Amino acid sequence: MTTTAPETPTALPAAADAHRGILRSVLRTPRGSIAGGFLLLLILATLLAPVLAPADPLRQNLHHVLETPSSRYWLGTDSLGRDLLSRLLYGGRPALAGVLEGVLAQLVVAVPLGVATGYLGGRFDRFVMRVCDIVMSVPTIVILLGVLTIFDRSIAAAMITLGVLSAAGTLRVVRGAAMTVRQELYVSAAELLGLGRVQIIFRHILPRCRGVIIVQTSLFAAVAIGIQTGLTFLGLGPPPPSPTWGGMINESAVTLSRAPWLLVPAGGLIALTVLAFGILGDVVRDVTAQSHTSSGGLRARPASGRRTAEAPVEEPGSGTEAPALLRVRDLDVTFLTPRGEREVLTKVGFDVRAGRTLGLVGESGSGKSVTARAVLGLLEANGAVTGGSVRFRGRELTRASRKELAAIRGTGIALISQEPMVALDPSFRIGAQLGEVVRAHTRMSRGAARRRVLELLEMVELPDPEEIVTRYPFQISGGMAQRVAIAAALAGSPELLIADEPTTALDVTVQADILALLRRIQADTGMAVLIVTHDWGVVADICSDVAVMYAGQVVESAPVEDVFARPSHPYTAALMAAGPEHAPRRTPIKAVEGTVPPPGDRPAGCRFRTRCPLAEADCAEQEIPLLPVGEHRTSRCIHTAHLEARR
Repeated sequence: MTTTAPETPTALPAAADAHRGILRSVLRTPRGSIAGGFLLLLILATLLAPVLAPADPLRQNLHHVLETPSSRYWLGTDSLGRDLLSRLLYGGRPALAGVLEGVLAQLVVAVPLGVATGYLGGRFDRFVMRVCDIVMSVPTIVILLGVLTIFDRSIAAAMITLGVLSAAGTLRVVRGAAMTVRQELYVSAAELLGLGRVQIIFRHILPRCRGVIIVQTSLFAAVAIGIQTGLTFLGLGPPPPSPTWGGMINESAVTLSRAPWLLVPAGGLIALTVLAFGILGDVVRDVTAQSHTSSGGLRARPASGRRTAEAPVEEPGSGTEAPALLRVRDLDVTFLTPRGEREVLTKVGFDVRAGRTLGLVGESGSGKSVTARAVLGLLEANGAVTGGSVRFRGRELTRASRKELAAIRGTGIALISQEPMVALDPSFRIGAQLGEVVRAHTRMSRGAARRRVLELLEMVELPDPEEIVTRYPFQISGGMAQRVAIAAALAGSPELLIADEPTTALDVTVQADILALLRRIQADTGMAVLIVTHDWGVVADICSDVAVMYAGQVVESAPVEDVFARPSHPYTAALMAAGPEHAPRRTPIKAVEGTVPPPGDRPAGCRFRTRCPLAEADCAEQEIPLLPVGEHRTSRCIHTAHLEARR
C-alpha cells in the first residue's frame, strides 16, 4: 500500500540535527560553556579589532612607555608606548588564522585517509602507514625553518606545513577508531543491505570517529598556538612592528626586570587560549562518546583468496526439479587460529528454492551462522572458503569480487541479524537509516524515498510510521527494532532473505508476531527465506524444508513434514527429543549428552558417534557421506535402519 503522507518539518537531515544536539549538550556543561564562550569572544574580538581597538596598534607615544593598566590604557603600554590591548586584538588575527590554516590542513589529510585505511585495510593501509612512519621520523622544526626561509617568513605556509606533518599522528588515531567501528554489526548490516563504500565511510564510520577527531583537533590547535608563538618570538614571523603575540612576549622578556606586567596580557591570553582549546575538545569528546557493544564484526574477504580445492559443481536445473535459487555444494570453510588452520565447515550442501523456506538447525557451534556468512562472502578476517561452490541464480559467489558481491547484497540477498539493536546505527534516526538504504538501491528523490520508508514500516506492521521515523534506535523496543531491521532488508526487494536467529532475543509473544510477519511478507513477495535457528518451534511454524547441521556438516536434509514425522539421523531425533514442546507432561527432558566437538578436536568417522546411542565400530572407520533416504531427503548415517527399528 502506498502512502502519500506529506513531508513534515520533523524529517530534518540527521547529521545537522545531531550537530545541533552536540552543540546544545556542550553548552549545557559549565566547562563547555565557559571554554566555548571564551573562544567565541576571542574570535569575535579579533575579527572586530578595527572597531574595538581603542588605538592604532602601531602608534607610538614615548611619553607613556611601560605604563600599567589605567582608564586610558586598559592593559597598559609597551616599551614604545603602544597600546597593549590594541596590539593583542590585532595580533590575534594572524594567530587564529594560522591555527585555522594548520587545523584545516591536518583534517584534510588525516581524516579521509585515517577513516579509509581503517575501513578498507589491506595494501592501501600498509602503504599509508609506511608513509606515516617516514613523515613522523622527520624533525618538524627543521622543515618549518626551511619553509619560513623559502616563503619569506610566511606564517601561513609554516602552519599549513605543520598541519600536513602533524597529520601522520592524527591519521593513526583516526585509523584505530575506524577499525574499531568497522567491527560493529551495523556496519556489516550496511554492507549486506547494499550500501557503497563511500556511503558507509561517510555515513557510518566517520560519525562514530568524530570524538577522537575533535580531541585530536583541539590538542593540535593548542600545540599550533604554542608553535606559532614560538616562531614569532624568535622573529621568524611578520617583522616588527607588526603586532604578534610571540613578538609581544619577546618584548616583555627584554623589560621583564623593569616592567613585569608587560608579560601578563600576552602570556595570560596565550595560556587561556591553549587551555580553552583543550577543555572544549575534552567536553565535546565526552558528549559525542556513545556506549555501544562490540559485535565482533564480520570482515569481507574474497573467498577465492585461499581456495585449495575445487569440487565438481552440479549445474542448477540439471535434475528433474526446478532450479534452486541458492545452491550450496561441498562448501569447505577454514579459519586460521593461533594453533594453526581449523576446518569449520566440511562439504556442506543444500538448496533454497524460490518461494520456500529452508531452516538451518543445530546446536551452538554446529556451523549455522558461519554457513550463512560464507554464502554472503562475509567471513571474519581469519576465515576463507577453501572448497566447494555457492551459486545464486546460477552465478558463482565464492569467486565473485567485492564489487560483484556488493551488487547482490540487499537486492539479491538480504540479511536480518539476530541482534537488530546493534545492527542499527545509534547515531542516526530510523527514518534517515532506512532512507539511505532505499536510495542506495533506487534512484529516488528524498521525498519519494521517505514515502517508500513509510511504506516499508507499514509493511512490517509498525504502528504510527510517521512517529517511528523520527526516533533513534535506542528509543524503540527490541520487537520494534526487529521489524525495522526487516524493513531495511526488504528495501531492495531481495529474492532471498537470510534470517540469522531472528527471534532469539524476543519474548514468546513477539516471536510469534515476527514469524507471522515473515510468513505474510513471503506470501506477498514470493521471496525465498533461509532461516538459521535452534528452535524446532520456529521450524514447524515457518519452514518448508530443513537442513540439520552438526560439527560443521549437514547431517540430514528433508521436507519439514518428513523430519517431524520420521527423523532419519540420530542427532535430529535427539534434538527433537530435547525440545520442551516434544516432552510429555511432567516428564524430564531428554537432553543430548556431551557437547559439539570444536574444530580440530572432531572424532574420526561419524562426528556424532561419541554422543550417539546407535554408534558401532564401523561408525569410526571412515567419513560418513550423505546418503539418500527416500526421494527428497538425505542422511549422514549408516544405521538409519536401526533408528527406524527403535521407533
